[in-house]
Amino acid sequence: MTTPLTTTRRVPADLPERIQHYIGGRFVDSVDGDTFDVLDPVTNQTYLRAAAGKKADIDLAVAAARKAFTEGPWPRMLPRERSRVLHRIADIVESRDERLAELESFDSGLPITQALGQARRAAENFRFFADLIVAQTDDAFKVPGRQLNYVNRKPIGVAGLITPWNTPFMLESWKLGPALATGNTVVLKPAEFTPLSASLWAGIFEEAGLPEGVFNLVNGLGEDAGDALVKHPEVPLISFTGESSTGSLIFANSAPFLKGLSMELGGKSPAIVFADADLDAAIDATIFGVFSLNGERCTAGSRILVQRDVYDEFVERYAAQADRVRVGYPDDPATEVGALVHPEHYAKVMSYVELGKTEGRLVAGGGRPEEFPEGNFVRPTVFADVSPDARIFQEEIFGPVVAITPFDTDEEALALANNTKYGLAAYVWTSDLKRAHNFAQNVEAGMVWLNSNNVRDLRTPFGGVKASGLGHEGGYRSIDFYTDQQAVHITLGPAHNPTFGKAQAH
Repeated sequence: MTTPLTTTRRVPADLPERIQHYIGGRFVDSVDGDTFDVLDPVTNQTYLRAAAGKKADIDLAVAAARKAFTEGPWPRMLPRERSRVLHRIADIVESRDERLAELESFDSGLPITQALGQARRAAENFRFFADLIVAQTDDAFKVPGRQLNYVNRKPIGVAGLITPWNTPFMLESWKLGPALATGNTVVLKPAEFTPLSASLWAGIFEEAGLPEGVFNLVNGLGEDAGDALVKHPEVPLISFTGESSTGSLIFANSAPFLKGLSMELGGKSPAIVFADADLDAAIDATIFGVFSLNGERCTAGSRILVQRDVYDEFVERYAAQADRVRVGYPDDPATEVGALVHPEHYAKVMSYVELGKTEGRLVAGGGRPEEFPEGNFVRPTVFADVSPDARIFQEEIFGPVVAITPFDTDEEALALANNTKYGLAAYVWTSDLKRAHNFAQNVEAGMVWLNSNNVRDLRTPFGGVKASGLGHEGGYRSIDFYTDQQAVHITLGPAHNPTFGKAQAH
């Protein structure tokens, strides 16, 4: 059983009581004056009210972004000039990482040490794309003496960015960085559960020298503000991170406008542990892979498939270590699992915990820690002997809950790994390199880690297959998404034209 790490909880100083939209360089209320409550996940009490955006607010934000794109300097600046602004943004984020982490942890329930890592990742995202846009080269194809063909990359226009409530600040930076680096203007719609850190971007961007109207932010519910952004005819791009069901809706609502879409959706990623794996490393990595970020991560290895030769030992050791994971207040540096983001999500996760007790063998956790009678706290929960047709094997829980299933052969492991509608990530633990590479080739996942947890390289594509997403971002794939590629063809010699209509007249 976990024990509380501290008996008191520290609340950040100078918390706002209200959050507004940021449109055309100014903070504004909603056109209709509407607001919504934002809850503190430790107490589930309202601690601020945020402006609730609707279609009218999105219209104003898109108009401001469109004006900045057609009349402002940002799309016409040299890549080096935009790069300097992005580096200043990164510098400011780095200099305020502790404050950003403090607010993010309070708003989302993430452990403070993990929130700090996410704040630093946000700075690195801006720095990466600031460098990439300067190094960007465009293709040229030559036919000596006859023709030259080259590619122009051009910003597309207003990018609509819709971000989730897990690690919100970092995931906003993952979209804002490349969208701004390539010269687009943006309208950001952050998740309604966690709008606090998003409200800080406006001041950061102003201080860094981003021109007015390039960045706009509209808070609000997905069915109101998000839906209006997706359906706006002057927003040619939508980048969305969130649930697969919402992604399907966005896909349908974007279709009449033929918008560019990049969607990183849900996951039920397998971690496959073979008998020849380094069990110490595999257990550490798979514990971290599902319980870090409170289990609220799209790439969580929430299905662990273990070869039968080591299955009993793995389950026993994994369950014991899961029981030692420290649940506590998010602001405590010793906390490893904090509070889930919102009571609605807590209720969903707990419903899966109760379901799991009928679908598997509970070996760790299974409920609320006794020391935390209030708030959205869940003990790290482990189910063993889970059948592949169980709902806890098939459905994304998005919390600190894991299902462990045995297998005998490589073929069975692959079939189990691919036996969900999702295909975001996969993790393979084995000392047989031939097996590792062949398994990676055949597993249905957009990303595979061999003998590693989720260590990202920003140059590589990020995205999934099947129900886990559409398109990829990361490195040059982000540049591709946020730019139009225009081919220009130049004849260098005599015009080479087929001749029509010159038959000799009679």
